[in-house]
Amino acid sequence: MTENNIVLQLRNAQIYQGGQLILSNVNLSVQKGEFVYLIGKTGTGKSSLLKTLYGNIPLLQGEGEVCGFNLRDLTWKNVPFLRRNLGIVFQDFQLLTDRNVHDNLMFVLQATGWVDKNLINEKINSVLGKVGLKGKGGKMTYEMSGGEQQRVDIARALLNNPKLILADEPTGNLDPDTSDEIMLLLHSICADYGTAIIMATHDYSIIQKFRSRIIRTEHGKVFDNASVTY
Repeated sequence: MTENNIVLQLRNAQIYQGGQLILSNVNLSVQKGEFVYLIGKTGTGKSSLLKTLYGNIPLLQGEGEVCGFNLRDLTWKNVPFLRRNLGIVFQDFQLLTDRNVHDNLMFVLQATGWVDKNLINEKINSVLGKVGLKGKGGKMTYEMSGGEQQRVDIARALLNNPKLILADEPTGNLDPDTSDEIMLLLHSICADYGTAIIMATHDYSIIQKFRSRIIRTEHGKVFDNASVTY
């Protein structure tokens, strides 16, 4: 592993939530193109860790760097710049239901500084093709299946060529076959784009089927290269 390939590094990080220490002495490194599962029981700090990585919770102690941004130096002014280098995939999609797929994606691009309409359309068509939704830009999001909506959410995360995608239970509301399709898509993104992905999940059947590195939150600690107990 070289420094140039590292997209996330935490050293002796203390993760707080609402003034309470949730995870202590976190040491973690993720490199370009790596797929990592984040597991742990509810309340053990998974969400707090993810929120710290995308700047929603400040890192008060220890060192942390994500996509070239020092987490200790983040302010409300530069958090948006960090998030332009990140993709975030949600369990509940958080799509805009009053507009079609194309306009959902255009909203994100315009909000992150894109102005050229031709480039915007090219980018939207490119990411929709990547996630298997070519030609679906005119479809309203509420007309789509859960799997299609999750693909739109992933397409949205890809818009600004992120170095890292944080996926929070992306298969949590999907049936097993659709979950498999989403997992294959996420792994192809790692392979094709060199994008690192950290995926929080409770679905151990997926972990068993699509094996990869596992990080576990437990008893206020983060355990790397953890195993899963069924």
